[in-house]
Amino acid sequence: MIVFRYLSREVLVTLSAVSAVLLVIIMSGRFIKYLAQAASGALDPGVLFMIMGFRLPGFLQLILPLGLFLGILLAYGRLYLESEMTVLAATGMSQQRLLAFTMGPALVVALLVAWLSFSLAPQGAAQFGLLINKQDALTEFDTLVPGRFQALRDGTRITYTQELSEDRTQLGGVFISEKRLGADKKNDGSITVLVAEKGRQEVRPDGSRFLVLENGYRYDGNPGQADYRAIQYDTYGALLPKPEISEEVTERDAIPTRELFGNDNPRYQAELHWRISLPILVFIVTLMAVPLARVNPRQGRYLKLLPAILLYMAYLTILIAVRGALEKGKLPMALGMWWVHALFLLIGLGLIYWEPLRLRLAGRRAGVEVSRG
Repeated sequence: MIVFRYLSREVLVTLSAVSAVLLVIIMSGRFIKYLAQAASGALDPGVLFMIMGFRLPGFLQLILPLGLFLGILLAYGRLYLESEMTVLAATGMSQQRLLAFTMGPALVVALLVAWLSFSLAPQGAAQFGLLINKQDALTEFDTLVPGRFQALRDGTRITYTQELSEDRTQLGGVFISEKRLGADKKNDGSITVLVAEKGRQEVRPDGSRFLVLENGYRYDGNPGQADYRAIQYDTYGALLPKPEISEEVTERDAIPTRELFGNDNPRYQAELHWRISLPILVFIVTLMAVPLARVNPRQGRYLKLLPAILLYMAYLTILIAVRGALEKGKLPMALGMWWVHALFLLIGLGLIYWEPLRLRLAGRRAGVEVSRG
């Protein structure tokens, strides 16, 4: 029991450190992407941390199996390097017993991954989808930043305001440039420029919104031509698009797990196979990691790290490819992803029993040579 607690602590501590580093790297990349969208006005800066929180379970369900795999390689590699595994082997610690001990922390990780895969990740993806739908329905007033030229999502309008009140209804020093579309919904090259001393947003009882500009000018024409038309106005009103918030989320990873069972839709069935595969992945990568962590102290602990990572990436890549093939009907649903798990299960068993078999054969050869001598 003491050895089990020691090995489990080494694996879990290393797992936590590796997973934290991987999580920071992945979330940093995603955060930069969303931050750029917020800077361009496509997202409200106030929801960035909510978005990252909703995305966190989906990241963790993929990071934890890799973190466990690397944690076993690094933790056991250090024990081999410092000859601690040699001492344990001398006391009767076989590879099979070491694997049984390692399955303890693997079970904990598998249960956590199953919880994330079946429950938290779909809920987070659904909330993320709803939040993005609400962001898509925002008007430019909701994301406008004073002192910055801001483009709408379709790129047809550029808006600038020098000042903006706290309730986001009063503007000062307004500039709006809008491309005009022809009958075929394509840009005909003409633009409309509006400048105003101040402006405000008005919301009617029926929900329609109007932009009302005061004391300004409107310019219409084509860039590079001298046929501009200038109109001075005291008050100018324009109807703003009415926000449409969709409550429907169609992403497959946002579908509740209970709706996947008994559904004949290939997308649903492929998603169900994927969610079941993640906890199974944890046990199989543990089976592969234990023999791959065995290193010679003279070789160093990182000798097998690169081949091990390539093996893991091959496993995950094949699962993702099979998921896509199942969705498109290129593989029978009855076959699913089970054959991929069976293939790497055989590879893991081969790694476990190859070293004892090699030593046994070497011993027999040495015995034959001695008898001949």
